[in-house]
Amino acid sequence: MDIRNICLLGHGGSGKTSLVESMLYLTGATDRLGKPADGNTVCDYDPEEIKRQISISLAMTPVIYNGVKINVLDTPGNFDFAGEMQSGVRAAEVGVLVCASKDGLSVGAERCWKYLKEQNKPCIVYVSKEDEENANFSETLAALREKLSKSIAPVVAPIWDGNKRTIGIIDVINRKAYQMPENKKGKRVEIPIPDSKQAVLDELYGELMEAVAETSDEKMEKFFEGEPFTKEEIMEGLKIGVREGTLAPVVCGSALTGLGTEMLMSTIIDLVPASTEMAAEKATDESGNNSVEVKRDPNGPTAAIVFKTISDQYGKYSLVKVVSGKITGDMSLYNPATGKTEKLGRLYTIKGKKNEEVKEIACGDIGAIAKMDRLKTGETLCDPKSVVKLAPVQFAEPCYSRAIAPKTRGQDEKVGTGLIRLNEEDPTFSVVNNAETHQVVVSGAGDIQIDVLVSKLKSRFGVEAELDTPRVAYREKIRKQVRKQGRHKKQTGGSGQFGDVHIVFEPQDEQEDMIFAEEVFGGSVPKNFFPAVEKGLREACVHGVLAGYPMVFLKATLVDGSYHPVDSSEIAFKTAAQLAYKAALPEASPVLLEPIGELKVTIPDSYMGDILGDLNKRRGRVMGMNPTGSGDQVVEAEVPMAEMMTYAIDLRSMTQSRGSFTFRFVRYEDCPAAAQEKAIAEAKALAEE
Repeated sequence: MDIRNICLLGHGGSGKTSLVESMLYLTGATDRLGKPADGNTVCDYDPEEIKRQISISLAMTPVIYNGVKINVLDTPGNFDFAGEMQSGVRAAEVGVLVCASKDGLSVGAERCWKYLKEQNKPCIVYVSKEDEENANFSETLAALREKLSKSIAPVVAPIWDGNKRTIGIIDVINRKAYQMPENKKGKRVEIPIPDSKQAVLDELYGELMEAVAETSDEKMEKFFEGEPFTKEEIMEGLKIGVREGTLAPVVCGSALTGLGTEMLMSTIIDLVPASTEMAAEKATDESGNNSVEVKRDPNGPTAAIVFKTISDQYGKYSLVKVVSGKITGDMSLYNPATGKTEKLGRLYTIKGKKNEEVKEIACGDIGAIAKMDRLKTGETLCDPKSVVKLAPVQFAEPCYSRAIAPKTRGQDEKVGTGLIRLNEEDPTFSVVNNAETHQVVVSGAGDIQIDVLVSKLKSRFGVEAELDTPRVAYREKIRKQVRKQGRHKKQTGGSGQFGDVHIVFEPQDEQEDMIFAEEVFGGSVPKNFFPAVEKGLREACVHGVLAGYPMVFLKATLVDGSYHPVDSSEIAFKTAAQLAYKAALPEASPVLLEPIGELKVTIPDSYMGDILGDLNKRRGRVMGMNPTGSGDQVVEAEVPMAEMMTYAIDLRSMTQSRGSFTFRFVRYEDCPAAAQEKAIAEAKALAEE
């Protein structure tokens, strides 16, 4: 069977899930039109999706139209779940960009278009919700052309009634008009093209012919000579334009009435190349050569990419796209990431939450393998005799962090196990158990993603968790030299304890760890007690004197002392060293050090003033600005980590979600007085708690 793999992309609420419902209903795959608001759609089946009425995970369903299988990947529009969109684009041949007609060009659509171009994937634009009041196809089309590309080419023209509502559409390529039956049930009905639309049709048809002419020299010659193209030449030219990304066809319609849905499916079948017609994929072989090509050959050695993992109460499913060869249940395939051969089990085709067992997954098709516990998202399964590693899904780094803890004491393990399971499904978030701040920190794309994780911990794993601001891992150091004595003397019947040391404490800049030295003369402290003195100091350095943070860049030199031939012991000298530490450091001008990170924030030019002003408030130092070449600027700055806790959310609101950033730790620096006071007060409050 002929196969097309498409990924629906766009801003949240643009109608992607409703469009899938329309496709399923019109092809007879479902007997009712599900609605997200009613919680009965095929693709939004997770309890969290039904509760929130938004898509959270990538969902898949096949649609059979005119004998062709269209694998539809429905992705969330919310920016917190962009990783799901990236997984979908990895598996699809083409992205279908869904734009709501009355909203014009949304930020989500802009971002998805940009991502498709980065991934070199073709695009079809579907202008949705044409049945709604204030829908404006012309304005949306103008915005698409102005902001996205001149390659935007409508293959449809809407027919409006007196109230500007869309009541029909014209297929520009085939020069036919359609409308939906009065009862809105069944297939579209052909109608005559209105006289008022002839001029628009001729103009759009002419634009398409220009686009066809540009796909080859022969066609360009024919076009200039005024010769009409044959139907085969038109379809061939448009297909080349779509595959090479020089043409982005635009269709429109309404998922609610079904108008335009068949037109979209026809456009996908006619203009989107089959999976096996796409160019070979770049891969890496066993020796690390990354210029290997994997041809999309049904008879070639098997190579498939795991682009998504679904983990539910029934087990784990690895969603795979077969790039070459085929997969059958009795195969053993090699995983280059683990170096292990995996024995496959049952294979399925996925339709929302329903699975249907199949004997094989053919070249170019998408399916699922059950119970592959060692297999992770982004890994490759290939023929052991022809080892290749396909490019994994490239996820953005998590940029929003919250500390997570169980509401009830003693349930830490339950939270940890739940997060590990959820991470198999969603690798876009990370979990770190920070031993220094004694917090488990979960990092993702934004607050909604983290909130969903907490909800899933409760619904799936029965554990309630609460979120808090992550603590900042400060450090402490001293700024001047101090000499102090530490004397430990204890007499409690029998043998006593005696240790006496004089230690010079001073700052150093050679290494973070304490440097221990000794300059003892005349054996005032026997050599066999030196290790005990050092051990006592190293243990003491774990807690500084200002706020209990680790002491760094310290040098301690043992210069003098005394001992008792009977009562002196290692424990006594260890204690004496710690007494000297506690006495000296408050007098050695201690200061708090704060972690500084390197920020790279990518924004459109127009937001530059707001971003620079905000960085100034965060005590940031701007290091430079570099244009990206696509109208964006990358602002590089150094900012204290304590000031970056809410940056992911704040940047989104400052730039209408157009900005993105990366942030990584670079070094520690002296903390300004005001920030130091605040950090010390917080540390004391925490200690009292």
